[in-house]
Amino acid sequence: MDETKLIELAQNGDRKALTELVKLYEQTVFNFSYKICRNKDKAEHTMQETFLSMVKHLNQFSGHSKLSTWLYRVVSNHCLMLARSEKNIGFASFEDEEAVIDEKDIADWKFSPDQITENNELKNILDEAIKKLPADYRIVFLLRDVEGLSTEETAKIVELTIPAVKSRLHRARAFLRNELNKFLSEEMN
Repeated sequence: MDETKLIELAQNGDRKALTELVKLYEQTVFNFSYKICRNKDKAEHTMQETFLSMVKHLNQFSGHSKLSTWLYRVVSNHCLMLARSEKNIGFASFEDEEAVIDEKDIADWKFSPDQITENNELKNILDEAIKKLPADYRIVFLLRDVEGLSTEETAKIVELTIPAVKSRLHRARAFLRNELNKFLSEEMN
């Protein structure tokens, strides 16, 4: 069944349609929550809060944007509220206690072990730099550069103007570039 029909049925009280929408977006919402929170428990909590909000407010969804855009906004808002409630806008307390290794990269034989090690090291450095970004910049960076949304979609989600999104994205990229340059200059010395 197509998503528009599922939304319409769910807005009219069809629990099966609502369940299908949750199943459809469960992984996307969790992944985005995890990228922001950097903690499995907090990501699961955010995912639950997001779907609870969806259940409560789906009737307010107008369909002028995609449901995924609406859900990204809800996730972003919940993550920001969680960060503020912990009085840590920079999310520095959201430390990932487990290193996540992408098994697909390791199993790929087209890369040498040295290249894999360098790739994983660079991923870890970039991940640490992303953790240091202020929450408002992190969300814009993740939506635009990691999730691949357009500037317009990102602006709708975070409820900012397009120039404001571009400014935050520019600052986030500059910060990350600076962090990577610090590491690379340390490596060369």
